[in-house]
Amino acid sequence: MAEKSFLEEIGVNKKTIEEELEQLLHKYPDETLSELYSKSFKEVKPNTILKGKIINVRGDEVIVDIGYKSDGIIPSVEFDSPEDIKIGEEIDVLLEAVENEAGVLVLSKNKADRIRGWEKIITTYKEGDNVKGRVIRKTKGGMLVNIGLPVFLPASQVDIRRIDDIGKLVGKDIDAKIIKIDPERMSIVISRRKFLEELRSEQREKLMADLKEGDIREGVVKNIADFGVFVDLGGIDGLLHITDMAWRRVSHPSEIVRLDQTIKVKILKIDPTTSRITVGFKQLSPDPWEKVDQKYPVNSKIKGKVVNIVPYGAFVEVESGVEGLLHISEISWTKRITHPSEMVAIGDIIEAVVLSVNGAKRELALGMKQMESNPWSQIETKYPSGTRIQGRVRNLTAYGAFIEIEEGIDGLLHLSDMSWSKTILKPSELIKKGDKLEVVILAVDSEKKRVSLGLKQLTEDPWPTIIPQKYSVGSIVPAKIIKATKLGAVVELEPYIEGILKISKQEGATEANTQPKQEETVKVEVTEVDSAEGRIAVKLAESAGESASPSA
Repeated sequence: MAEKSFLEEIGVNKKTIEEELEQLLHKYPDETLSELYSKSFKEVKPNTILKGKIINVRGDEVIVDIGYKSDGIIPSVEFDSPEDIKIGEEIDVLLEAVENEAGVLVLSKNKADRIRGWEKIITTYKEGDNVKGRVIRKTKGGMLVNIGLPVFLPASQVDIRRIDDIGKLVGKDIDAKIIKIDPERMSIVISRRKFLEELRSEQREKLMADLKEGDIREGVVKNIADFGVFVDLGGIDGLLHITDMAWRRVSHPSEIVRLDQTIKVKILKIDPTTSRITVGFKQLSPDPWEKVDQKYPVNSKIKGKVVNIVPYGAFVEVESGVEGLLHISEISWTKRITHPSEMVAIGDIIEAVVLSVNGAKRELALGMKQMESNPWSQIETKYPSGTRIQGRVRNLTAYGAFIEIEEGIDGLLHLSDMSWSKTILKPSELIKKGDKLEVVILAVDSEKKRVSLGLKQLTEDPWPTIIPQKYSVGSIVPAKIIKATKLGAVVELEPYIEGILKISKQEGATEANTQPKQEETVKVEVTEVDSAEGRIAVKLAESAGESASPSA
């Protein structure tokens, strides 16, 4: 029996070796036979990191030679970009399997990079160290950042302030601080926020040492609120209040600035104890109120835009930063205005007269009614005392009635001027709202805008002669009870002439047979006539035990 060769003894088929050597000769024509044998028998183990050389790209596969009898394959997606795949370049790869179903080596560049990156990171950095990396992509709850290996950046740690879209950072290089290293899970968590906070703290200390009130500084708008904006001055925020944004009225800061806008501001106030800084924007331009006294003298006419309306008046912008108050009382000479919005609206362009100006106090009083002549200046001439006019009862009050004598001009008809002899407790006993009424002008006060009217003055005063003659003391006349009281009654002697009836009880008489009844007609005796006071006093005539007939 023939002696077995060494190859047969170790269970290696000579033919197979020859075939493999032939493949290696074709692949490595410059290698020696011993080198080829070495490559053929090279021992490789799964889950080990090897050096490999990129030798070809086939579709979405990258062919890598690791010095083994067969080549390995890496999916092209494991490279950051096609430009990173360079033929002949040597790379680290992780051998995942010696052969797959197709009989080729299964390699992973990503896993090798991660392991090598992890080894480098944990030997180079510790928790609290600063690192630099590129944001790879956005994930659930945060972002992945490549600092040599992918690490997690939580969304809450992306910035000092809340960012609406953290995806804007993808593809950008950032600085961050390592806040957690987990060796078991091979995971690292970083914080860009902590890095920025520390950076800002250093910048704040330096800035506070250099900053002084009155400085002009450049800053970036970082936050906008209803009351103003926060401007990053380079490590510390300054508050730009809405009142310091423009000399004119500003409804919202977004009218003036936008987020991330770079603006120049003036340092107005520095509080070293709290590190609070107040800045101004309008202070970089001249104050329009400085020469307002010369530009808008009293009695000059202006045009302006209504920019705000309040119950007591309207604010009118006469130029950017200068507003005047048009008081409700200065809108119309005659119209009864309960709210300025009845006459003007925001955005209206109006003409007005300057009534007063005080640049130091930033006060400018305007009048719109002064653009027309004052109708009250002609009232005294137009309506002299004694003039009879027709008017409409516009309103009733407890003390009288207001009569409109022309549009916007009212006169007061007082209770005391309604009747010579009738006792009137409230105007509605004689007139009602909306009545057309003839009255007489008693007095006009243009300065106080008052017109006094009379109704009883349309007839002659009967008290000096007529009443004393007709109703002399001792005369007995019929009277109608118009109002009964416990002590007596008010009686009507004739229309608009009344008397006061006092009743004293007779001995043995009851209230039932001594108290007159409403609308009852009785005979009375005149006991007193007071022309000065306009009063007639009467008593029941001795024959008043029986009611007098109306015709008596």
